[in-house]
Amino acid sequence: MPLFKLYKLHLSPQRSYVKTLKNLLGFVPGNVSLYKMAFRHRSMAVAQKNGFKNSNERLEFLGDAVLGSVIAEVLFKMYPYREEGFLTEMRSKIVSRANLNQLSKKLGLVEVIEFDNKVINYPSKQGSFLGDAFEALIGAIYLDKGYDFTREFLISHIIKPHIDIHQLELTETNFKSKLIEWCQRHGKDVIFELINNAEGDNSKLFTISVNIDGEQFGTGADYNKKNAEKLAAEKTCEKLNI
Repeated sequence: MPLFKLYKLHLSPQRSYVKTLKNLLGFVPGNVSLYKMAFRHRSMAVAQKNGFKNSNERLEFLGDAVLGSVIAEVLFKMYPYREEGFLTEMRSKIVSRANLNQLSKKLGLVEVIEFDNKVINYPSKQGSFLGDAFEALIGAIYLDKGYDFTREFLISHIIKPHIDIHQLELTETNFKSKLIEWCQRHGKDVIFELINNAEGDNSKLFTISVNIDGEQFGTGADYNKKNAEKLAAEKTCEKLNI
């Protein structure tokens, strides 16, 4: 074992935390501070300059992109004769918050996530914090170890042992229909509204907001309008605990 790994595991001031991460992830982390950030929920974040808080949200953003890239490659190779719409739908199923929450539980990440216990008392707040931490972890691994290592980690330690892609192919996850049906049962008006996105008016990115009785609940962004609506509907279903 390289000296730096021996030092981190047995001599460094953070050796207890490093051993915990090694047991959870199967490798010795390099930059431990990245992983601590990945597991810090916004309820435990401390305000920095310009109102920025040191939570895991930025790493979540990065991890989402890396995860989506690896999943896209796996699906592209697994289904050489399926159309783009099918591949997009399958990727959405794999990276859905419900699925990422389950993966986070399987990995035991709840043991290391820092969050205010008040989050547990509010279903609308706890719905995605496990999945968010999983994406933030992928962002941390990417910054710490690089893309190739992260890709191999995802394929060998996450996708192959924990994700039954063929079973997901048979699973229906139409969050938009679920949401519309729920609103109809409860006599509520739901609108899927196209809003301005961060990339500007000339971007091909679609950002969709779900408004229920005039109140915004969830947003989703994708380069396909239908997928953006699905993402917004999924986040809304999580908030409403549907």
